[in-house]
Amino acid sequence: METSDTPSSSAESPHRCGLVAIVGKPNVGKSTLLNALVGQKISITSRKAQTTRHRITGIRTVGASQFVFVDTPGFQTRHANALNRALNKTVLGAVGDVDLVLFVLEAGQFNQADERVLKLLGEGVPVLLIANKLDNVHRRAEIAPWLQEMQQRYPFAEIVPMSAKNAKDIERLYAICEKYLPEQDWWYGEDELTDRSEKFLAGEIVREKLFRLTGDELPYTSTVVIDKFEEEEPQKKGQKRLVRMAATIVVERDGHKAMVIGDKGERIKRIGTEARVELEKLMDAKVFLELWVKVRSGWADDEARVRSFGYE
Repeated sequence: METSDTPSSSAESPHRCGLVAIVGKPNVGKSTLLNALVGQKISITSRKAQTTRHRITGIRTVGASQFVFVDTPGFQTRHANALNRALNKTVLGAVGDVDLVLFVLEAGQFNQADERVLKLLGEGVPVLLIANKLDNVHRRAEIAPWLQEMQQRYPFAEIVPMSAKNAKDIERLYAICEKYLPEQDWWYGEDELTDRSEKFLAGEIVREKLFRLTGDELPYTSTVVIDKFEEEEPQKKGQKRLVRMAATIVVERDGHKAMVIGDKGERIKRIGTEARVELEKLMDAKVFLELWVKVRSGWADDEARVRSFGYE
């Protein structure tokens, strides 16, 4: 992987390394931003709110600096169930122990949900306002008064209008963030991208395809559990390793199960195919993936079951 792309690439530069939290309400583009910063997809993206449920660490080494990104779930205010309590605890844990916070907003927008997240940010840690999705703003002149208003709401260290889909904006963001990282040795190898296992990423990708292909019909309380993850090394030189996986899609009602399976099993087949194709690319392996659907009513309100499905 090319690592000396932007900021301080001189050999004499001291090493910098630090934790950067990405926070914001659901669906403002946090996961898209994380994937763009890391340079590879490690966090799932979907138009459905609440697709990110775990603190995911993305790592990118640029020049002499190593950025360790923490992607958080969008802070939940609508439903006070066990799942959302676990998610909100993850957000609070992430923002309490970092060197820099990127507070992501849609450029030109600010509502009560954004304000609730902003109130979580304590003092002492610099916060950059990331005015994302700038490409969706048709009249740039209207952004100036909004930026002034935002600066009055909170003492942001800097305001960065940008689009996470624009490579030059991502480069510029690295240069801005670099100066907030402490001078210290790197925590990870130069080419590491995430501290999450392939098994974890597999579950995330299946869940992304589930949400993308069911649209808004399927409640976000549906989840994916990886039941089997077995690797076989290649038999011959030049062959790829083989990964066999089985995953269960957990839903809350029989009607949701029928929705996931689809007419004559078409939808679950498509979920499986799209997930497998992406996993083969991500893991550089041959993947066999089996999918099952089970009904577990009320699991999102059950603390023990929420923990058993991996949400701490």
